[in-house]
Amino acid sequence: MPEARPFVHAQVHAQTRTRERRQRLAHEAARLMAEDGIRDFHQAKLKAARRLGFPGDAALPRNREIEDALRQYQRLFRADDQPGQLHRRREAALHALEFFAPFSPRLVGPVLEGTADAHAPVGLHLHSDDPEAVSRWLAEHRIPAEARSRRLRLDRQRDHDAPVWLFTAEDLSFDLTVLPLDCLRQAPLSGIDERPQRRASAAQLRALLTESEIAGYDRG
Repeated sequence: MPEARPFVHAQVHAQTRTRERRQRLAHEAARLMAEDGIRDFHQAKLKAARRLGFPGDAALPRNREIEDALRQYQRLFRADDQPGQLHRRREAALHALEFFAPFSPRLVGPVLEGTADAHAPVGLHLHSDDPEAVSRWLAEHRIPAEARSRRLRLDRQRDHDAPVWLFTAEDLSFDLTVLPLDCLRQAPLSGIDERPQRRASAAQLRALLTESEIAGYDRG
């Protein structure tokens, strides 16, 4: 069927162009996140599309593609400062996990994933069925914090509006999301890949810090 060949060739060419455009968008979105401190993946995608002059209906990269591009960008352009920023935040996260121990805290987000930079807050999930418990704890320890809320997907069927507390300590930002105790059994779904979020307890973070220090010693 000779007449089918031009169609197949055009289809392959279109797929290649779409893939290349997605890669360009992913790398530009990653650059914007690294340089401008944008934390929202969708916002970074749209801004990258505008910067590159792509139409509004352009095929956008997945969040995981942007996160992979961000890791690559940091290895190439932030190798001198990003590891130090990450290590500082992980050490601060360990202190915070110990401080919020009554709430079965877990570290989540860029500080755990290894993509944290100077813009990244230390993100924790705290667990309590008393919605005012964390507020009282912060007040008792004289920690001024800003109250917000965040909608999370607990699973494929359920959404949850969670209380959020933001505060700053030692020039670092902390982002606390308060979840029901049931969420200790399974973390909310990630906005990156719709799977349960990766999280770490204080013991797991200590092990991660030890591994990083050993790796750094071996490289040295």
